[in-house]
Amino acid sequence: MRFVFWALLCANALLFAYGRGFLGGAEPEQREPARLRNQLAAGKLVLLTGAQAQAIADAAAPAESPAESSAESAAEVPAVAPPAVAPAAPAVACVETDAFAAGEARRFETRLARLDLGARQTRLTVPFQEVTSHLVYLPPQGGKEGADRRTAELRERGVTNSFVMQGESPLKWAISLGVFKTEAAARSETARLTKLGVANVRILPRGPQSQRFAYRFRDIDAEIRSRIVNAGRGMEAAVLHVCR
Repeated sequence: MRFVFWALLCANALLFAYGRGFLGGAEPEQREPARLRNQLAAGKLVLLTGAQAQAIADAAAPAESPAESSAESAAEVPAVAPPAVAPAAPAVACVETDAFAAGEARRFETRLARLDLGARQTRLTVPFQEVTSHLVYLPPQGGKEGADRRTAELRERGVTNSFVMQGESPLKWAISLGVFKTEAAARSETARLTKLGVANVRILPRGPQSQRFAYRFRDIDAEIRSRIVNAGRGMEAAVLHVCR
């Protein structure tokens, strides 16, 4: 029994020493100094910087295909909006000129013919008075009796060049105080009479009645309007106004 006991005790001691590595083992030592000594070609290892490692990684990456490169470029380039289309110029509803004398009207019409406006152009006949003189007068007041009374008052103020107008007209029983060729002369006489105490003195342009011609244009755009203005260049009446 003693032999068995000591045999078992020795066997356990041997197993404990082997497990602890006191007797060596089949597996190599795994502590760090021994592990480094056991690496293959450990002297050829080279430590790399971060930039060197990135360069090697980029070189190993697969090259981009042309399609992928084009897609990425298209994604990076901002989209270009198509050019804005300018809106069409709105049509002008209606414009018209001042009144032309007969000779100027013929010249204007000749220039307008090149524009071929057709029904968009209309000629208007405008009554016109050719002023050749200016009448200074007192309007009718109280019929014949009123005219006689006012004539007497004028004489008292030293105004003797007056006469009562008769005939069937709106100026019947008006008192004429003089006829002047220019408006400036008529205004000067009016101012003189007012200083003498004569009230309600008026000026009436006089002359033969005639006709003039104005032109109306409808449904034209800004470009045609500009060409109409050019056609009337140098003509006083060729001023365009919005139709009244």
